[in-house]
Amino acid sequence: MSREALELLLTRRSVKAGMLGEPGPAAEQLAIILTAAARVPDHKKLTPWRFVVFEGEARAAFGEALAAACAAEEKEPPSSTRLETERTRLLRAPCVVAVISRVTPNPGAPEWEQVLSCGAVGMNLCLAANALGFGTCWLTEWYAYSPAVRVALRLADNERVAGFIYIGTARERPDDRERPNLAQITTIWTG
Repeated sequence: MSREALELLLTRRSVKAGMLGEPGPAAEQLAIILTAAARVPDHKKLTPWRFVVFEGEARAAFGEALAAACAAEEKEPPSSTRLETERTRLLRAPCVVAVISRVTPNPGAPEWEQVLSCGAVGMNLCLAANALGFGTCWLTEWYAYSPAVRVALRLADNERVAGFIYIGTARERPDDRERPNLAQITTIWTG
């Protein structure tokens, strides 16, 4: 492993979506990011994931779908402030990629393996964007689980949102957070 790759793995940090700004990845950079994301273990070559990319005006258009979903699904009518938050939610970063988990029944590749492959796609996506100098934030807020958002994304019955990954340039570098103590989470098998 190259020293640069190891350094990236040891120091990468999520950046809050609200701390991401322009520029986002250019088309060529996004193609590299998505290509790297797709290079994950994929038992039986099922490709149990796909991407939905939001850039430019599409972010605001999807924000209207989020506001409509919020209004339809909340028990109490949401405030105008809340609806505005939903309308502008994807505007927090110049590029947002929805990672969609797509499970295909296959006895040789159990559902769990396919879901894990999708998780690996999300992590590779973040790492590739980070390697190109962008900040990322992987979120699964309420809209990842919304029935109306499922419809807006045209998800099939076997699909669900694994997360929305916000990509942009970090306005400031966040402080590192405390990491797990390896001694507390590692067991050496001795038989």
